[in-house]
Amino acid sequence: MNSQEVMDSYDKHVLHTYGRQPIVVDHGHGVKVYDLDGNEYLDFFAGIAVNNVGQTNDKVVEAIKEQAEKVIHCSNIYYNEPCAKLANTLAEVSDFSKVFFSNSGAEANEAAIKLARKYTGKGEIITALKSFHGRTMLTVTATGQEQFSKPFKPLPPGFKHVPYNDIKAMEDAISDDTCAIMLEVLQGEGGINVADKKYMKDVEKLCHDNDILLIVDEVQTGIGRCGTLFAYENFDIKPDIISLAKGLGGGVPIGATLATEEVSKGFVPGDHGSTFGGNPLAAAAANATLSVIKDENLLDNCKEMGKYLKEQLNTLKDKYDFVSDVRGLGLLVGVELTMEGGDVVDKMREKGVLINCTAGNVLRLAPALIIEKEDIDTMVEKLDQVFAEL
Repeated sequence: MNSQEVMDSYDKHVLHTYGRQPIVVDHGHGVKVYDLDGNEYLDFFAGIAVNNVGQTNDKVVEAIKEQAEKVIHCSNIYYNEPCAKLANTLAEVSDFSKVFFSNSGAEANEAAIKLARKYTGKGEIITALKSFHGRTMLTVTATGQEQFSKPFKPLPPGFKHVPYNDIKAMEDAISDDTCAIMLEVLQGEGGINVADKKYMKDVEKLCHDNDILLIVDEVQTGIGRCGTLFAYENFDIKPDIISLAKGLGGGVPIGATLATEEVSKGFVPGDHGSTFGGNPLAAAAANATLSVIKDENLLDNCKEMGKYLKEQLNTLKDKYDFVSDVRGLGLLVGVELTMEGGDVVDKMREKGVLINCTAGNVLRLAPALIIEKEDIDTMVEKLDQVFAEL
């Protein structure tokens, strides 16, 4: 099939739930992807912060090949070694001793919500405005953006939304039925909004004082994206539950819900499940991904390149008055504009660089953690050219 035939097939047979860019990705390696017509793109989106170790990382590909030749799937009625290894590693590198495996971020958040309700015996969850927690009926209701939930009413009960970084609003929202506060320490889909460190410490204290669980949604920010393996580590807090997905599998779908030993007691056999959760193929990919991040010191590279990226973007902020802010953590960075950002995304693609726009006017940059200065320089040069044409 040529590119037009692929796109025509999508239009004819695939539900129209995405605003797709007009390229057909054929292959990629590292920080480059290539379309079916042979055009090269510098990827500063990484599959929505999924390809943290780059496209088709050699070690991840080899792990997938080796596991595929042994067994691709087995039921959770049985044990499998890759899943056991992954559980051990996550426990070793985190503040949590138990994990539930699923297939996506929404599922990881569903498990977190169910576990919090089951453990506490209460039903209410408080989340933040501009948050994003998933597309299932439960997680879209948890999401603090009405545009995502309004078309699907009636919605499940039990959720309150309060302004982000407003501790008074959070405190006022707590009731006798509140079982958990669920937050992103950096709101990705909401516009790359970073929590204040004091705010997160105060939320943690509120939880402790009111016997409420703290859930941190790390679906987009986890697995090295923000310069630490888990973004919450930047805020000197210890949640009761976190959710992971995107970057964990090196591109293979996987979700994980991590909980403390005590909170994990809320689930007993039969309370929750997932046919593909803990799948040996996905677990093998995740094991390889975590090894690459450790062995290649990608957390240090993320910190260094993230700092350099923001420095270079701030030169554009000084140059163009329609750039109102540059913010983020590690290699999840937003460039806020005083105009809609869709045209910028299109023009950057035409220049061979893939970026994204979220919240309407915030350019979202989330390159692989293996990115180098010369790649950042190329992207910033192209962005400068696009800005000059506006």
